[in-house]
Amino acid sequence: MNVCVYLASSLAIDEKYLHLAAGVGTELARRGHTLVSGGATVSCMGAVARAARAAGGHTIGVIPQALVEVEIADHDSGELIVTADMRERKGAMDARSDAFLVLPGGIGTLEELFEIWTARVLGLHDRPLVILDPWGLYTPLRQLVENMYEAGFTRPGVFDAIAWTTTIEEAFSQLEGATPALRPTAAELGEAMP
Repeated sequence: MNVCVYLASSLAIDEKYLHLAAGVGTELARRGHTLVSGGATVSCMGAVARAARAAGGHTIGVIPQALVEVEIADHDSGELIVTADMRERKGAMDARSDAFLVLPGGIGTLEELFEIWTARVLGLHDRPLVILDPWGLYTPLRQLVENMYEAGFTRPGVFDAIAWTTTIEEAFSQLEGATPALRPTAAELGEAMP
């Protein structure tokens, strides 16, 4: 399957995140999947793509024209797609993906996560969505969403729509064995936003 991996482009992060990204790329290729990612050579984006190719995997990179020089477009990608802007980039990545894996990242990664997560909660897609978070970066986010649920701002399906993992093996087991999310009823859609 085509696995979209959302992850960091920051150059200021600890090297352990680069090793995690490389491990994901290697395992993805070992399992015969195709990588869909942000189409850059910097930081974790570059690490995951290089590792996937080194292990014999196919990579699809999607990058907006404005970031071709900033993030340094990955011209070694099996397929490099240059889009007009960020919105087109996200749409192109979404359209080419059968599953979504979120690694530690910044606000751009969070934006991508929330868009795909919201769409799954709303029943707009039923593709697997998994967070891989070995060091607990997203623990406060998970607590925030739990608080939102307790306050009535979201429905229980928000938790059914995503899997939280801490190891590469567990993340891929969830991606490959995921069951489709339950479609919300019309009443649920009217009662609460995702």
